[in-house]
Amino acid sequence: MNKYTHIFFDLDRTLWDFNKNSEASLNLLYRDYQLQSTFGSFLFFKSRFEYHNGKLWNAYYQDRIKKEVLMYRRFYLTLKEAGKDNLELAKDLSADFIEISPLQTRTFPHAHETLSYLKKKGYNLHIITNGFNEVQSKKLANCKLDSYFTHLITSENAGANKPSKLIFDYAMQQTGAKPNNSIMVGDDLKTDIAGARSSHIDQIYFNNLNIKHNSDITYEINDLIELKTIL
Repeated sequence: MNKYTHIFFDLDRTLWDFNKNSEASLNLLYRDYQLQSTFGSFLFFKSRFEYHNGKLWNAYYQDRIKKEVLMYRRFYLTLKEAGKDNLELAKDLSADFIEISPLQTRTFPHAHETLSYLKKKGYNLHIITNGFNEVQSKKLANCKLDSYFTHLITSENAGANKPSKLIFDYAMQQTGAKPNNSIMVGDDLKTDIAGARSSHIDQIYFNNLNIKHNSDITYEINDLIELKTIL
């Protein structure tokens, strides 16, 4: 008999295809704000945004910057690198990105099929995400993923980001789950997998990019449909 009754999923890059949805959102900004004159090409704009966004998210995880700063500064630094020092424009881009991004609906292959299967099997399904409250709930609703999940656990509500044990403890309290009957599904070895492991929760690494690693993981999959063979 399967010992798991609660399954916790990461959202971005595990169910919601962050890279494709982000690219679509940036493309709309590039077009609407006529950024070709500043960046020359969309690929340059996208690559520099992703660079600064990644660095700022790492700073956010380490509590070195606030959410509000991350939101606009990723655009400010991207613009500044291209020679446009314009804080007002950066804040406008940020506001529109936050509005546009959760409207994108690309999910990973077999996401709905797999979640429907798990729901019918009687599992309690939950989300644990480091994403922002006002964005993550909209993503779930717009992708029609919200009906599968009982709880949306965000780092903002928990007061801690993955991989901190605090967010996993908070998730246990909110859902009534226990580490020994729970399993975490995520794409990030540092936040999802290491965080769950340090909280004594089994893990399923969604390694759709076939990244080589030496991490100690309970299970590993390359496609969400493989969860059917585990659960």
